[in-house]
Amino acid sequence: MGEAPMFYVENLKDRVSNGFNLRFKGFETSIDVGDKTFVIGSNNNDSISSIEVQIYDKSRGKWVIPTVLGTEPKRYEGHSAILLNEDRIMVITWGSTPDDCIWFLEVDTEYVKQQKKALGTEVIAWSKGVRGDAEKPVVISGPSGVGKGTLINMLMKEFPTMFGFSVSHTTRAPRSIEKNGVHYHFTERSIMEKDIKDGKFLEFASVHGNLYGTSIEAVEAVADSGKRCILDIDVQGAKSVRASSLDAVFIFISPPSMAKLEERLHLRGTETEEQIQKRLRNAKAEIEQGKSLGIFDHILCNDHLEKCYDNLKVTSLSNSLSECISSFTNLDFDLVSFVFIIETPRIRRNYAN
Repeated sequence: MGEAPMFYVENLKDRVSNGFNLRFKGFETSIDVGDKTFVIGSNNNDSISSIEVQIYDKSRGKWVIPTVLGTEPKRYEGHSAILLNEDRIMVITWGSTPDDCIWFLEVDTEYVKQQKKALGTEVIAWSKGVRGDAEKPVVISGPSGVGKGTLINMLMKEFPTMFGFSVSHTTRAPRSIEKNGVHYHFTERSIMEKDIKDGKFLEFASVHGNLYGTSIEAVEAVADSGKRCILDIDVQGAKSVRASSLDAVFIFISPPSMAKLEERLHLRGTETEEQIQKRLRNAKAEIEQGKSLGIFDHILCNDHLEKCYDNLKVTSLSNSLSECISSFTNLDFDLVSFVFIIETPRIRRNYAN
């Protein structure tokens, strides 16, 4: 799901309870949420349709085309929709693969409200239904120049309401454009050293005389905001997190070869030859440790960016929806019920509709 707490489709049986507002017209469904009607689908008469969303504001008597965040479902044969918790809509696409059949359209969640305020327009956000380890934080490591930042940015762009970064702590002074609690949690060295001693940090390191680290509280803050935490840390940091009590998914991004990595570092054009050689030496050690220490659950080779990103999605989302009804073309909602599990690393609740 997009905005955690996440929804997991556990079983499809029995019947739908009362309270769902479904109206079908070809490939369209319309659902009322407050004073707005959300029309989902397409007016196309083709056998394969792409999904569109329009909003009818009943209070103003006007149609609105919203700003769409996230990645919407791919072309499909048809769909059905169900309103959940008055703030999001579950969309089941027919004739889709198991990985693409369940989607969530956020229409009035806290994330959507924030984006509406920031953008000054109507906003909706798409995200894919997932199951498995989706509530776990994701630790991503890899040498400099491997494309790790690009891959993480792609993940954040496609799933804007699902993932969030933890804000690290540091003892260095803030730069002019940096804000406390946004770029870093800036703190005194004596305070951070005491917190480290008291076991409040998952990982830490001394860099150029300053301490940097990821606190347990910072990771929990991301979970409490309804998102999965991404930790972008080095191999030693990942080793420390693996030894901690945090249950996470560990992913290492590896270059296809050292020669290819050196080529990428040169193409960046941001460092001197001496700095590049130092990074290559560090990268060699990181790759050896990443592949031999048993820290990582998945090792992905970034030979082709799009292929590596597809693999990153599979591993970080843990094979979303491993079981799904094979065809929804003739689905009768009177014979279907849905059970959803809402989870964070510290909270688990069952919701049955």
